[in-house]
Amino acid sequence: MAITDWPADERPREKLLQRGPGALSDAELLAIFLRTGVPGKSAVDLARELLDQHKGLANLLAADQATFCRSNGLGSAKYAQLQAVLEMGRRYLREQLHRSDVLTSPQQTRDYLRARLAGYPYEVFACLFLDNRHRVIEYEELFRGTIDGASVHPREVVRRSLSHNAAALILAHNHPSGVAEPSQADRAITRRLKAALELVDIRLLDHLIVGSGEISSLAELGDI
Repeated sequence: MAITDWPADERPREKLLQRGPGALSDAELLAIFLRTGVPGKSAVDLARELLDQHKGLANLLAADQATFCRSNGLGSAKYAQLQAVLEMGRRYLREQLHRSDVLTSPQQTRDYLRARLAGYPYEVFACLFLDNRHRVIEYEELFRGTIDGASVHPREVVRRSLSHNAAALILAHNHPSGVAEPSQADRAITRRLKAALELVDIRLLDHLIVGSGEISSLAELGDI
């Protein structure tokens, strides 16, 4: 049965308009993005199949172009649309973050870093450079590595901090495994970076580790 034949309050688009996006399942949200199904399948049926094939929404959104386009009902045009939607989301979060003090809006900070880092299949080490009122100056991804780790150079972190005239820093990196628990290597590089930054009077506020659905804070764990 086509979605247009469903009761109005069960159609994803009408349901979203009446009850808000939070009332929709992942499949219903994806169906709105897809707009149409394929022969023999509604957009919701196709969305469920895609989520099952990719083992969830996060993996589908993080898929590269080749993987994405191999899926039934998807192609380069849909991939371009999806990337545009994701980038708009990142830019919205960045604008929100730039308007606030990160210490009074920790959830916005985490949401932004999750949006930037969670989808990478390899480790990426990034910095949020802050002014003396803890407002965001800039976000930069400084180092990239394999799935096993990234080589982080304290001298480069200090150099970029001075270049931005930063007064404080929040470090972040992702764990492609999806597990946000800090490793001994994470704790060791955090101590090295904190010591290096203290030499030039820059405060290290936190080091956040982004997993598939959670974020660990080394400051909250007592490692900073």
